[in-house]
Amino acid sequence: MGPADEFEQEARRRGYRRVAGIDEAGRGPLAGPVVAAAVILPIHARLTGVDDSKQLPAAERERLYHAILDKAVGVGIGSADAGEIDALNILEASRLAMCRAIANLDPAPDYLLTDAVMLPAVHIPLRPIIKGDALSLSIAAASIIAKVTRDRLMVAFHETFPQYNFLSHKGYGTAEHLRMLARFGPCPIHRRTFAPVRDTILSARTAELSLAGSTG
Repeated sequence: MGPADEFEQEARRRGYRRVAGIDEAGRGPLAGPVVAAAVILPIHARLTGVDDSKQLPAAERERLYHAILDKAVGVGIGSADAGEIDALNILEASRLAMCRAIANLDPAPDYLLTDAVMLPAVHIPLRPIIKGDALSLSIAAASIIAKVTRDRLMVAFHETFPQYNFLSHKGYGTAEHLRMLARFGPCPIHRRTFAPVRDTILSARTAELSLAGSTG
């Protein structure tokens, strides 16, 4: 069946006019930012194929990305980098990215739909929806915008740090990424509080101390 606009219509029946769906991409990776998008769609928007971004192949996400930008009333994007993720934790950093996406949304929304996330810092009526990216059209659209935007950022990071092959895995903890992490250690965009990265740093320090002790 796929996402529909029932939640958006319900909000409009209650008098709201600028209903924004919000979602993020990049909670799980070991490197790179978490990126959020906020999308306001027109009434009865027709976006064939829009679904939770995780259910779509990359080429289809790219096609829908352009279709969403073409039809949307407004799109806002926000992110939180690896340093902010380490300082805040991934949930709070995701909320920060969402708040930034809302702040960058023009026109400003008067009602928010999220994928089961509360935003205590935002003083706009909000409805969290469990599995929202599979049920709400605007949340699904936001998930696609966020995912494509983040993937493009990771492609750019690949140019700066080619040894990790971010082009392929986009920072997720694949076997290849873990091998490269063990070989080269973390780079500036790695999330140092995430266990595989933290363990790599600890292993390197242990090896350094062992070496120092053996030569001391």
